[in-house]
Amino acid sequence: MQLEKLLKQPDALPSAPKVVRKLIETFDQEEVDAMLVASYIEDDPVLVAKLLKTANSAFFGLSRQVSNAREAMNVLGMIKVRALVIAASLGEGFHTLGSVNLNQFWRYSLNTANLSRYIALPIKIDENTAFTAGLIHGIGELVMHVGMPEAMLDLDRSVPMLDLKRSKAERGIFGYSYAEVGAALAREWHFPKRMINAIEHQTAPFDNDVYEPIAGVIHIGSWRARAEEQAMRSELLINTYPDPVGLVLGIDPDTVVAEEIPSLSRHSEDTESQAHH
Repeated sequence: MQLEKLLKQPDALPSAPKVVRKLIETFDQEEVDAMLVASYIEDDPVLVAKLLKTANSAFFGLSRQVSNAREAMNVLGMIKVRALVIAASLGEGFHTLGSVNLNQFWRYSLNTANLSRYIALPIKIDENTAFTAGLIHGIGELVMHVGMPEAMLDLDRSVPMLDLKRSKAERGIFGYSYAEVGAALAREWHFPKRMINAIEHQTAPFDNDVYEPIAGVIHIGSWRARAEEQAMRSELLINTYPDPVGLVLGIDPDTVVAEEIPSLSRHSEDTESQAHH
């Protein structure tokens, strides 16, 4: 199915709720009042419940449970809370996707977000855009599963969703990948341009005259999060590390090739670790 046709499928691109539109508008504001953002979130009890479920999950390992959006804001900080609420809202449209393990998908997405922020900080790249784009970078996969379930089921059987070769396999079959589809959804929801570009170019951040450092950060963050889901250890990590991207960004490979990374959360399959189930 062509990309244009996919995006016109009913339910393929869920529309952004009012609260989320307000949150996305705050990305472009120089000074953002965290408590005002919390009050926006509190207008939507469903999103508050999802935020609290994620914030209190094993993934974040908080020492005490948070019971409202303001507490979550104080404990996790605005960057994480705002991104988690937006991702929870995006996830609303994708409840039952036969062949997708949503628990794993959101755990992987959270890991990518944490890793992207961890990679961005030492190289002075905007941690807010890195975390948010990292968290929603894979949303195109869910859109594709809604729009063409049978074709995606076939693909899932031959190249699992979190396989390192996934985007290449999708391009080979459809002519585009989850990156372009995710960018289309981000465009539809009026995300900032840098975030849209980061999602769109994440699989080849420096090809064809593109230079989007945040795309490079997500490229490496998602590689490491996929490696974790596949339980890759030292030699495989070193062999699959996207060296050219790391070099351009000036990343110290040892910080991401290490088996133990502070921002990487490890969970078994049955761990309750995300907001959307």
